[in-house]
Amino acid sequence: MDVDKALSKVLVELGENSYAIQIGCGAIELLGQEISKLGFKSGARVLVVSQQAVAQHYGQQLLSGLNREGFLTELLLLPSGEDQKNPASISKIHNAAYEHQLERSSLIIALGGGVIGDMAGFAAATWLRGIAVVQLPTTLLAMVDASIGGKTGVNHPGGKNLIGAFHQPKLVLIDQNTLSTLPPREVRAGLAEVIKYGVIGDPVLFDALEQHAELGSIDEIGESLLLQILKRSAAAKARVVAADEREGNLRAILNYGHTLGHVLETLTSYEKYLHGEAVALGMLAAGELSLQLGLWPAADQQRQRQIIERCGLPTATPRFEAEEVRNCLLRDKKVIAGRVRFVLPTGIGAVEIRDDVTLDAAIEALASISQ
Repeated sequence: MDVDKALSKVLVELGENSYAIQIGCGAIELLGQEISKLGFKSGARVLVVSQQAVAQHYGQQLLSGLNREGFLTELLLLPSGEDQKNPASISKIHNAAYEHQLERSSLIIALGGGVIGDMAGFAAATWLRGIAVVQLPTTLLAMVDASIGGKTGVNHPGGKNLIGAFHQPKLVLIDQNTLSTLPPREVRAGLAEVIKYGVIGDPVLFDALEQHAELGSIDEIGESLLLQILKRSAAAKARVVAADEREGNLRAILNYGHTLGHVLETLTSYEKYLHGEAVALGMLAAGELSLQLGLWPAADQQRQRQIIERCGLPTATPRFEAEEVRNCLLRDKKVIAGRVRFVLPTGIGAVEIRDDVTLDAAIEALASISQ
């Protein structure tokens, strides 16, 4: 197959910070060529940040392509897990950048899921006051969400992503072949973000998911729907990011399901749920809030619940103390003047940003989906 001709492109339009999201089977082989087109010259130093579980499948393929273009490459492997997304891991990347003598003309490449992408992006944002980063996501969740938009960072013991920076990549290269080695649970977690795009603004995508009989694995999703998922999700996020790069207002809709999802991740010490699983539960709780406020019909909440169930995602949480939930919400990074902003659905394809929801109502909504 002629890989280059198979690439689909979505542009994130941000003026001088614009970049392409490129999608194609076997695209990983083209990364060296693509970054050469961006102006990085032979002899430039490149640090690839990844994890063993990913690098064992794709590390050598990536490094070979970079070396063919004359780049001086180094591979850094970090431990897996959300609990590794912390300042200590950033120090490891900075130390590798120092040892490999990365300069302002150098490049960091993130090869992996959202955790690696967030950390590599933040390290790039803070090394020499900012060097280039390229995102090469290998999980469905990272492909449709985490790799796009320039949000980078790490967790603080008090909450998720409290330490970070906006740092747009130079390129996002999506090779859907890498999903063949992704565990089914990770595939399902990624589908939560796809459902999110359907609810917040793409009813066509939501309908496509509903019409598909099985959604629990890459084989069941199939090539045609997978490409539609990747392209429509990338385009949806690109539109929102282009309109609101630093989350002044509109971009907050991308947090649908995340505010209460982050509470679940924090209260379970990032051990019980994958990020997408927590987002799915957060969307259900947000839907319950909308029902309380009369913002959307019970039929739409049922459609949302059914598609979450069909994707094999959780629909019930453990019970938490109300005060624990309250404290987590008040430490959310999106709190303004003590008010928590919630993204609430008004129909499949439309949401509102609200800051007038009481914490008691949010706590009740989360409790309503508990076991």
